[in-house]
Amino acid sequence: MSSLRALILAGGRGRRLLAASAERNKCMLEMAGKPLIEYSLDNCVRIAPREIVIVVGYLADQIVNHYGDSYRGIPIRYVHQAEQRGLVHALDTAAPSLADGEFMLFLADEVLLDPHHEAMLAEFRRSRVFALCGLTRPRDPEAVRNTYAVLEDQQGRVLRLVEKPRRALNPWQGTGNILFDRRILDYIPLTPINPARGERELPDLIQCAIDDGWLVKSFPVGGLYLNINRPEDLAVAETELPALARAARA
Repeated sequence: MSSLRALILAGGRGRRLLAASAERNKCMLEMAGKPLIEYSLDNCVRIAPREIVIVVGYLADQIVNHYGDSYRGIPIRYVHQAEQRGLVHALDTAAPSLADGEFMLFLADEVLLDPHHEAMLAEFRRSRVFALCGLTRPRDPEAVRNTYAVLEDQQGRVLRLVEKPRRALNPWQGTGNILFDRRILDYIPLTPINPARGERELPDLIQCAIDDGWLVKSFPVGGLYLNINRPEDLAVAETELPALARAARA
């Protein structure tokens, strides 16, 4: 049996969504006919993990009661993040459930339609990298300011990740779809706390491994990518996602 696990981070409130997330977990908001988290769950199925680990926190029962102990035949394990202190803290909370092997990270507030996850997993195993960051090419190059940018050398080795850059550094936008060697979790205590946010950032975690000499690469994961964090993101999803989802299913 494969040791691969899928890890979905779904613990946050999503305060920037204002009233939309006041009484509903952000990840359970309906997007083109299904909850937001289900886009990540469907993408998990593509890589056939042995288990799906979901980190829950704010209004956790809405997710647990809806999905139960499995999704499309794949067992689900829930990990409760009592205090929401960012993505790296959520990874730390999930660490005991990622006891061996490799795992693929998904963020439950992301939509990625028609991605190349199977090819991404094959490349991760073929190239024996420490981490493989899924990138997408947005229609608006400035969209990278909402996630992170990746700087690489001529051999495709990632040299630096830049969290929420002030301007686009290249045409690519980083996503939360990342494959990891489990040893990435050893770098959590070494990751600096961002002074502005008071929490550890995911790009800084990966940067610690890069600075220690581990091989990190990127992969064009493709697909239409939406990051749902602000009211304007909801508006884009409501106007564009239904047609795009139908096109992806066709």
